[in-house]
Amino acid sequence: LLLFSGAMKLMRPPEMVKAFTGQFGFPEGALLGIALAEVASALLYAFPRTAVLGAVLVTGYMGGAMATHVRLGEPFVLQLGVGVLAWAGLWLRDERLRALLPIRGKG
Repeated sequence: LLLFSGAMKLMRPPEMVKAFTGQFGFPEGALLGIALAEVASALLYAFPRTAVLGAVLVTGYMGGAMATHVRLGEPFVLQLGVGVLAWAGLWLRDERLRALLPIRGKG
């Protein structure tokens, strides 16, 4: 999802630019930097050696996306879900993270 969204920003179709500048209120010059941050976060998350850094960056990126949608009075469930799924996926595949953040039962 992040790679697709970032690629769309890099390709700059007129609809994307219009939504980015008009609906979301960002300057057109910020489009490249935001696209690169989005793609870099996704790529860092994809590789085990950098996955934790990627998850932190995905979380920050999604926080900014949620803030944008809150400011516009729009739902932000998708952005919240992406952030939660990024950490859940990392927790499932990284034993060190499970040791750091264990799920404890009753008792």
